[in-house]
Amino acid sequence: MIEIKTFTVNMIEENCYVVSDPTGEAVIIDCGALTPEEQDEIYSYIRTKSLTLKHLICTHAHFDHIFGVEFIHRTYGLRPEMHAADMPLYAQAAQQTRAILGQESSWSLPPVGTKLAGGDTVTFGKHRFAVIETPGHTPGGVCFHCAEEDVLFSGDSLFQCSIGRTDLPGGDGKALVDSLRSRILTLPEETTVWPGHGPATHIGYERKYNPYLRAKA
Repeated sequence: MIEIKTFTVNMIEENCYVVSDPTGEAVIIDCGALTPEEQDEIYSYIRTKSLTLKHLICTHAHFDHIFGVEFIHRTYGLRPEMHAADMPLYAQAAQQTRAILGQESSWSLPPVGTKLAGGDTVTFGKHRFAVIETPGHTPGGVCFHCAEEDVLFSGDSLFQCSIGRTDLPGGDGKALVDSLRSRILTLPEETTVWPGHGPATHIGYERKYNPYLRAKA
């Protein structure tokens, strides 16, 4: 059984997840922790639970999902793992912040570690996540699926009754809808979806009610 801890962080209210199992090993997904207070909360949780972080994994490289990667690298020595197609976006974090928030910022980002691709697995403890490519919100968008626990971390590809925006550079609405329909809605309907923003949902609910994905009558 895995334990999922959600931290809603930064001005965009992004969901960062620490996922652990009884072995004490853990992964952190989309660390967007921006402020010292947000970072301290994550650090305190990991310390209190006596967790060993094995991976820092990213569903995509938009700025609000990577604010905290330098903190994780500095504290735990982990490099962010992401799809190779999002590496140019990662390198443009400062430009993203300026374009979307209208704020100048100086970023210190660690180099990318493992380049993820569809079909790869990320392992920790006695569990593993399958990497599923869901391009469209960004060119290298991915989801992480744990089949044995029926959970999916969808980043900004899939939300409750919505999908990620595709009007930013590199976005592709058709590609996103096609990948979600062919690779995500085919998962068991009881699969819990933990998105990059907002509340959790389920595959069965999204099949029925998501206006972007449900079958046309």
